[in-house]
Amino acid sequence: MYLKTSSWAAINRMKLWIILLAVAVSTEEMPRQNSCVDRYPGIPGNPGHNGLPGRDGRDGTKGEKGDTGDLGPIGPKGQKGEIGIQGEIGLRGPIGPKGHMGPKGEVGAPGPKVIARSAFSVGLTAKFPPLNVPIKFDKVLYNSFDHYSTETGVFTCQISGVYYFTYHITVFSRNMRVALVKNEHRMLHTADMYQGAEDQASGGIVLELQKGDRIWLQSYGGETFNGLFADPDDDTVFSGFLLFSTSEAPASVASSI
Repeated sequence: MYLKTSSWAAINRMKLWIILLAVAVSTEEMPRQNSCVDRYPGIPGNPGHNGLPGRDGRDGTKGEKGDTGDLGPIGPKGQKGEIGIQGEIGLRGPIGPKGHMGPKGEVGAPGPKVIARSAFSVGLTAKFPPLNVPIKFDKVLYNSFDHYSTETGVFTCQISGVYYFTYHITVFSRNMRVALVKNEHRMLHTADMYQGAEDQASGGIVLELQKGDRIWLQSYGGETFNGLFADPDDDTVFSGFLLFSTSEAPASVASSI
């Protein structure tokens, strides 16, 4: 009830002000009849009551981003986490550069004792071989080290040392002369004068050889002295073997015990 009375009182005062303003305007426009008459302002009215609150205004535009603040202090160390799941095996990386040569190792223990070996034994299958050239014994009885060549008829020394050579010859149909040759020099001669049927002849010699020396048998003296013979029942053989080595390093053609 009090609110209603106050509102009506405010309205009445506002009307009074409007009337006073209109009177003042009309009075101002009237010609002044007496310029000597002084005018005084009217008595101020009582202040009016506060009006009703207005509506909320619209939101303002977004402000600019502020400056970055200072870095705060490091926080306390957290607890150790659990071990994660093992990842997949990665691709193989490239080969690294070659490393530096390591220091020289210590001298090793002595190696096993070795014995130098060289031997052969071959037979003839064809009778009356050519004269004045190495006889090619083509039936191999033993030649594990390949020091005798069936293609050339020559034994080539691979280990310097002392050797023993021997031959057993069947003679038939004519006389026979044979020589054991070392590097084109005849070292041993054997001859047989054919008497009929089959004869046998043999020879043996010990020689010191150096690596690379060559040994062979050959017939000489003409066709009437080429009685070397061989068949399935009669043998002509040539053999040789190393007695002992004089080389300081026979390991390349030696076998361990």
